[in-house]
Amino acid sequence: MPPPIAHKETPDQHWMHLALDQAKLGVGLTSPNPPVGAVIVAQERVIGRGYHHKAGEPHAEVEAIRDAQKMNSKQLRGATIYVTLEPCCTHGRTPPCTEAIKAAGIKRVVFGAHDPNPSHHEQAQNLLRLAGIEVTAGVLEAECLAIIRPFAKWITTGIPYVIAKAGQSLDGRITRPGEESSIITNDAARAHGRRLRMRVDAILVGAETIRKDNPKLTLRDGSAGSGKLQPWRVVMTRSGDLPQHSHIFTDEFKDRTVVMHGKDLPEALAILGKHGVLSVLIEGGGIILGQAFREQLVDEVYWYIAPRLCGGGRPSLAGAALPASIELQDVTVRPMGDNVCFHGFPVWPGADKE
Repeated sequence: MPPPIAHKETPDQHWMHLALDQAKLGVGLTSPNPPVGAVIVAQERVIGRGYHHKAGEPHAEVEAIRDAQKMNSKQLRGATIYVTLEPCCTHGRTPPCTEAIKAAGIKRVVFGAHDPNPSHHEQAQNLLRLAGIEVTAGVLEAECLAIIRPFAKWITTGIPYVIAKAGQSLDGRITRPGEESSIITNDAARAHGRRLRMRVDAILVGAETIRKDNPKLTLRDGSAGSGKLQPWRVVMTRSGDLPQHSHIFTDEFKDRTVVMHGKDLPEALAILGKHGVLSVLIEGGGIILGQAFREQLVDEVYWYIAPRLCGGGRPSLAGAALPASIELQDVTVRPMGDNVCFHGFPVWPGADKE
């Protein structure tokens, strides 16, 4: 049989991929706004590009327009702008991007995802069309929606997007026997897991993790110089018994530590959401992870597995048994030396797969 015909992307898809590359530069930096990227194209070449760097700073469209203007491009008027998210049309901390687009003389707007904010949904495309600007929506929509998952959940529910992470042995343990080291996974897996902190606004752990491991929960592995604010370090505790000499209470980021005393996990997440936390990384321990899965609070999973058998110790999902098994969809499996990382999205019992 002849090989299948390769899918050829359209010009709009090609340019939108470049806008997505821009958007990825802002992931983890823009809360409570979503990461957005934009490129401006004229005569089949990019004349401007930009992304949203930080809340309160110019949006991606304005950054791209300024980039084109900086190059003294005479092709800006009549050009096409590609944006990963429907442009904003209201005056918040910055002026509306629709007005900047009109003022620049751009004649066509192509965007990937509609704004999930119910107050803004589809308003921009209507305003732009009324101004005589051609609008094309939904180009690479799935990819553009994927990059704003945390924002979409938070803006529609008020609850942060939750990523669950664990490093375990082959027999499902996150602690080793007796006086052995607490380390289960290899250096590559641990470094990969720490880089997930770049994506989130808060890192959440249980009190036992603080008492036993005294973790720093800081940005490392080259992330510290990125301009990313240290994520909030949130500790769940029922007793309030936490060693005050712990790193999280004594280091330079001690003001970024929050203790949730006597709160359950759904309540803690709701409180964080009210304070503009869009995304949370649960790093353990097993009791907190078990509760997160039992109560169907997890949106995304990173599970690191090492070739070790512990024969005892804390299971990765501790506490009461899950009411049903949980399948992951859109799974990727990534070897990391002799460790393996499983990444996917939970399919909750009774829910339809996408």
